[in-house]
Amino acid sequence: MPSPVLPAVPTRFALTQLAITRISGQDRGKYLQGQVTCDVNALHPGEQTLGGHCDPKGKLWSNFRLLCLEECLLLLTSPSVLDRQLPELKKFAIFAKVEIATDERHATGIAGTGSDAWIAAQFGLDQSGLIDGGMAVKIEQDRWLLVSNPQADALAQGDESLWWGLDIKAGLPHMAAVHQGEFIPQMLNLQALDGICFTKGCYMGQETVARAKYRGANNRALFLLTGTANEPVSAGDTLEIQLGDNWRRSGMVLNAWQQSGQLWLTAVLPKDTEANAQFRLKQEEHSRLSLHPLPYALTE
Repeated sequence: MPSPVLPAVPTRFALTQLAITRISGQDRGKYLQGQVTCDVNALHPGEQTLGGHCDPKGKLWSNFRLLCLEECLLLLTSPSVLDRQLPELKKFAIFAKVEIATDERHATGIAGTGSDAWIAAQFGLDQSGLIDGGMAVKIEQDRWLLVSNPQADALAQGDESLWWGLDIKAGLPHMAAVHQGEFIPQMLNLQALDGICFTKGCYMGQETVARAKYRGANNRALFLLTGTANEPVSAGDTLEIQLGDNWRRSGMVLNAWQQSGQLWLTAVLPKDTEANAQFRLKQEEHSRLSLHPLPYALTE
């Protein structure tokens, strides 16, 4: 069955589906610390983390990857979330020495057998760290994310959809505008991906996130599914679960990768979903999907 697999050689991916927001100014760390789920204050230049930005009720405006540079913080998100997220992020910035703006750097993926060695030769890194003009982030073995001025032109260019397919296979979530206000951070497995700090103190939506952990108030999680579908699948599409001879709405597609009728996707489903459950897409009755193990353990 076709699946997202690493290229045989280091390959460059232009990541057009990533927006980069720059947070600068004297109070940048302190300000963002009070807005998001991750521990911004714990980051040193060259370090990074996943995280979430919630509304006061604990529902996500976005999930993101946060990079710490010497002179600023960079927030990497889906471009579609910015219309609603940025005004919320800037809402209290007038009271702090902080500036929030679009960054001019580019996001590039490097993936394929030998990419770790290629990065080591180019930048002298074996883990995430600073590079000239930005930062290199190690996503997993032989897969790196570069945020800097354009580089890696010597490498063959790959299809961007493969990069996002590899993220799906890794169980990494990417919210789009259609998901805003739908999920608390634990529904995207951010607690299992070190994207939530439960000891950092107050931030927007913190009470809901803490309640989900300590009182078991969350009953949904991100799952990985594989199967077949002929029609295009999009973020926000409805999944149905088979119950005997009937089908019932079960969850929402987060991200999808398709090739030759094969489909890999992430979706938010009830946490107690049975491992042998069968699914279909609401818009395509003949599609079939089943659960595929996540590459990490789920935690509360």
